[in-house]
Order: sequence, then structure tokens, then C-alpha cells
Amino acid sequence: MSVQIESPKMEEAERIAELWVTLAAGQREFGSHLHAEANRGQIHDAIARHVVTGGLLVARADDRELVGFVMFEPETDSYAQDVCRGAIQNVYVDPAYRNDGVGTALLDAAERALADAGADVIHLEAMAGNEAARRLYERRGYRLHRVELEKRVENDNTAPTDR
Repeated sequence: MSVQIESPKMEEAERIAELWVTLAAGQREFGSHLHAEANRGQIHDAIARHVVTGGLLVARADDRELVGFVMFEPETDSYAQDVCRGAIQNVYVDPAYRNDGVGTALLDAAERALADAGADVIHLEAMAGNEAARRLYERRGYRLHRVELEKRVENDNTAPTDR
């Protein structure tokens, strides 16, 4: 099976938003706090911006069906740094196409685009419990750089939980 990695058309933004909703819903099992469907409008707008700026690529199967996508952009930060960083925000591959090199092809293309834009390093995030994603990124040479810790707190507006 071969896939083509290419820029999407603006009229595909809604289909890509559907894939993102699937991605976000799936991340809930790993502890994500994002509400997938409630963010459809916001992600649709972000997808449209990324289509215009060239920061979105899609994977197409032989039948031209969209089977994955990657969103990325150069990092803009107000702090002076000793490297120029690129950010990969979302990587999604349809479950039927996983373990066939689609994720690797999407990452390769995004990394090339970010390097061409001047990035010295690229960062991305994965949910701590998403072992499959973490294995893919580690195989691709990504290493721990920063660790985020989280704690649930009790206040007058929230009830204690067992989480």
C-alpha cells in the first residue's frame, strides 16, 4: 500500500476537522482533558489557517481517501533562544492504516517543511499513556525535553474525585 503526502484543499477542512475530533476523542483514554466535539469549530478554524500557511499535510491512500494528517508551524516565542524551534501539534493516522509507515511519512514531510523554514529542532507532545505514539516518536529520534506534571485540586467549585 502506498500513500501520497500532500497539501490539502480548503474544501477538505471539514473532513480534516472530523479526523481531528476522532483524534481528540481517542486521546481521552490516555487522560486528555480536551472535549473533542465541543472544539470542532475552533479546530476547523485552526485547520483553515494551517491550510493557508502551508502548515498542514494530509496522507491519501491509493483511492485518494484521506487517511491521516499532520499540523505544524515554526514556533514564535517572545523569548530569545539559542535554537529556532518548530512545532508539530497534531498527527493522526486512521487506525486501518497504522503500522504501514503513514505516520512516518507524515512526520518526514512535516520535519522537512520545518527544516526548510529554518527550524533547528522540532518538538511535539504525546499523552504520557499513549505508548504507541511515544514509541513512534522515539524511533524517529525524539527524546524527552520537558516534563509536564499535573495535579487535581479541590476547591469550592469542584468535588473531590478519585482520579
